[in-house]
Formats: sequence, C-alpha cells, structure tokens
Amino acid sequence: MTINEGRVQPNETTVPLLHCVSPEETLAFWRALGFEVTYEQTKPYVYLAFRWSGFDLHYGRAPLGLDPSAENTGGCLVMVDAVAAYHAAFTEAMRRTYGKVLAKGLPRMTRYRPGASRFSIVDPSGNTIIFIQRDEPAELEYGGSKTLQGLTRVLDNARILREFKNDDRAAFRALNSGLRRHGDSAPAIEQGLALAGLIELSVVLGEPERVPDWGTRLRALELTAQERAQVAKAVADPAALGPWLPDAS
Repeated sequence: MTINEGRVQPNETTVPLLHCVSPEETLAFWRALGFEVTYEQTKPYVYLAFRWSGFDLHYGRAPLGLDPSAENTGGCLVMVDAVAAYHAAFTEAMRRTYGKVLAKGLPRMTRYRPGASRFSIVDPSGNTIIFIQRDEPAELEYGGSKTLQGLTRVLDNARILREFKNDDRAAFRALNSGLRRHGDSAPAIEQGLALAGLIELSVVLGEPERVPDWGTRLRALELTAQERAQVAKAVADPAALGPWLPDAS
C-alpha cells in the first residue's frame, strides 16, 4: 500500500461534458481552431474529446429536441492567466480557416476589447465556452459603477452588458439612451466612445442603417490625437471607424 492510497488528494481534474447536436460540425469547428481530437466516436453513441493547451472539452449526445439556436445548451468556464493571448490565437485560426472571425450565428466568438477580462466562444451546438482572466473583479455593478456619473457610468454599464452578460442589444439601448440624456454635457472623448460603441453594435446587431448618423457625429467631434487613439481602441475592429475616424485604421 502506498502512503497516499485511500486518501483524497487535492489534484483533481474536472472535464466539462457538453451536449453535441452535430458531431460533424463540432469536429470541424474545433479542428479549425487548432484543437486536438483525443477521442472520436459517433456510433453507436456520440462521444467526442478535444484538447487545446492545458484543457479538455468532451461532448456527449444531446437531448432530443434541443435547439442550438436558443443558446441555452450549456457551457463551461476556462480560467486563464492572460485572456488576450487566447483570443488572439483563436482569431488567427478562424481567419486562416474561414477567412474571417466568426462573429454572428453559430458558431462564433465574441469581440475582445483591449484590457477586457473575458470573451466567449459559442460552438455549433449552442454551448458557451467562456475564457476568463483569473484576476477579474469579483463583483460587478450592473447599471454602471455607483462611483461614476453621467455618460461615464453609461459607458461602464454598456461594457459590463457586452463583456459579462453577452447582451449586445441591452448595451446598444444603454448607449443610445445614455447619449441622448448625457451627450450634450459630456466631454468629447466620452461622446466619441459612446458613438464608436453604437457604430460597432449597429453592425453586430445587423442594423447598419444608423451607422452613418453615428459616424457623422463622431467625425464632428473635436478630439486630440490621443483621444482618437483611445476611441479606436474601444472597438474590436478600429477599421470599422475609418470613414469617420481616419486614424483608426
């Protein structure tokens, strides 16, 4: 008998078991992102296993009638030291395989704003895999930090809605109403950040018809070179602001 036999040891490993609606699509997607397939079985029942870096994802049969488009399938958290590097690696893999970053529908990956502490990948079955930086703040104040006021607080709330709640529609509404209420009295940089967010969200939500209005207002703002750079960094793709913020691209 070894000295540790029969004792509970603090070296456990938890592996998420996710529902799989389409084995073929699931295999193709994770392979495209560079995951190793460590186990593959589709008959007589589904069981798939993937590994990337130091973590694993396993898949089993989905319940009958599961609708991936509802995106309430399930998911897991992946705690990491530096989340930006993971987003960069998956961005490169997506562009290499698909020619673009998959940002809409299934599968997709959420945006990453420089300095953010998390992002999500939604797989073909509607599971959400959330990559979270370990030193992320433990508490969030929905509605915006109570220590902030005016448009600054609106911007903080929109950030939380996008990055922590994955609710682009709510973030759009918050910025739109907040800009109406506080825009006239807010500094130009805050107006610029709000307008940049509205431009990006309009595209993400498939409602680009309002982008020229937001863009015209953004172009009219008197911003310093440093402030223009700050506005550009507030969106995932600064090139989207190019017509109204030329230095962004």
